[in-house]
Amino acid sequence: MLQMFSLEGKVALVTGSSRGLGWAMAQALSGAGAHVVLNGRDGAALDRRAAELAGSTAGCSFQAFDVGDGAAVAVGIAEIERRCGHLDIVICNAGIVIRKPTLETTDAEWNQVLETDLTACFRVSREAARGMTKRGWGRIIMISSVMGTIARPGIASYVASKAGLHGLTRALAVEFGSLGITVNCIGPGFYPSEANEVVRANKTFYDWVSGRSPMNRWGDPKELGGAAVYFASEASSFCNGQVLTIDGGMTVAL
Repeated sequence: MLQMFSLEGKVALVTGSSRGLGWAMAQALSGAGAHVVLNGRDGAALDRRAAELAGSTAGCSFQAFDVGDGAAVAVGIAEIERRCGHLDIVICNAGIVIRKPTLETTDAEWNQVLETDLTACFRVSREAARGMTKRGWGRIIMISSVMGTIARPGIASYVASKAGLHGLTRALAVEFGSLGITVNCIGPGFYPSEANEVVRANKTFYDWVSGRSPMNRWGDPKELGGAAVYFASEASSFCNGQVLTIDGGMTVAL
């Protein structure tokens, strides 16, 4: 049974994986036997992280490129295919948030978030699927948020982007399913990361979030690893187009 979760022989790209949730999921895939390709814009940071997984069974490498740059994405994924021989799994994790009231948000700021959090996921998925369709096997995993299901004030572009990822997941799932590629989505709740450092520093908000969860705490990034491995492996071979929310029960609690 455990063999169903093995990623031995697979190559996995995780965008935005030099830190935070991306790094935690990259570690989980590595632990399941995949050769993980770390991605981000800072090559030095990626090099340091890759060194931490260098002793893993399948090893680790990195490919630095900006997911917001279409040409760079195409070149980067082609290079991974060339160097590793194949790319089997992609986790679209890179994202940003701009915390600003809607009446103060500019078109440029709105577009910046949608470009990074939604359009880039489409772009990375499209380029990765070129090789996956030829081989007849692939796993694409979107990283959304509870904010794709519920909302908070002051982050309209982020909420719209994450909700859009749910639609993109379904659209690609029905398009790629017959080609051997599954497309699913993970919706994390509140986990400590660099992206929410500002709000975590507010003890009132931190405690309020903890109280909103039936488990009375924030999540640990490592707690996303199991879902990432499940969606990346044969264990989820008939699971397609789904959003798995991992939030300690926040979105089902009143």
